Amino acid sequence: MATRRVPLYLLACGSFNPITNQHMRLFELARDHMHSTGQYQVVGGIVSPVSDGYGKQGLVQAKHRIAMAKLALQSSNWVTVDEWESQQPDWTETVVTMRYHYGRILKHAQSVGTHRGSSGNTTPLSSPSPQLKLLCGADFLDTFKIPDLWLDDHVEELVRHFGLVCVSRGSLQPERAVHDSDTLSRHRENIFLVREWVRNDTSATEVRRALRRSLSVKYLVPDSVIEYINQHNLYTVHSEKRNEGTVLRPLIKQAQQPAKSLDD
Repeated sequence: MATRRVPLYLLACGSFNPITNQHMRLFELARDHMHSTGQYQVVGGIVSPVSDGYGKQGLVQAKHRIAMAKLALQSSNWVTVDEWESQQPDWTETVVTMRYHYGRILKHAQSVGTHRGSSGNTTPLSSPSPQLKLLCGADFLDTFKIPDLWLDDHVEELVRHFGLVCVSRGSLQPERAVHDSDTLSRHRENIFLVREWVRNDTSATEVRRALRRSLSVKYLVPDSVIEYINQHNLYTVHSEKRNEGTVLRPLIKQAQQPAKSLDD
């Protein structure tokens, strides 16, 4: 009897400032790769824009980033936008966001299972518990090296309990980042590295730069997003100065945490 595939959700956290075609391609690439393992069935994708409390320079209001993401993903039948993280008054650690979504996913799976069990005369086959993995670009792995950006136990929980699906980007080598980190290497079986053969190096930073200079970004972001940007006059020289000189909230918040060793 064939092994039943594990239901898998992919969660992407980030600024999405603005969302680009490349952001959405990550989901498609990751789904194809995870299906090719023969172990997983991707059942949903979640885009979770960061809150305004993140403090990154040029970050426009969450309400706009949410609206643009929803417009962009109207064409997807499996990736949705979730507002929970963006509505938090303070920046939320990635692991905390993952705990929240995993709790919701488990509750949904349990309610569906209960409903199926009570609706038929036969006991349904037990399904594997759903999993949630963080979807990211290769540059994300390098953030683990930035002092005070991550707590050691958060990195441990992220890769041990959840896992990563990391899509290559440009000349970056995610294999090197895994090799260089004892924590990542220890849980490398839970880190899936996806090779992007059709390269697309579109970045939100370059999109914003083009918009500030009144240059075209057509085919880099969906037309509906371009229309929204123009309608609300986003990404101007003025907006890029927002949070200028502000220290990223993670660097402040994590520095306030007591140091904790993975060996404790």
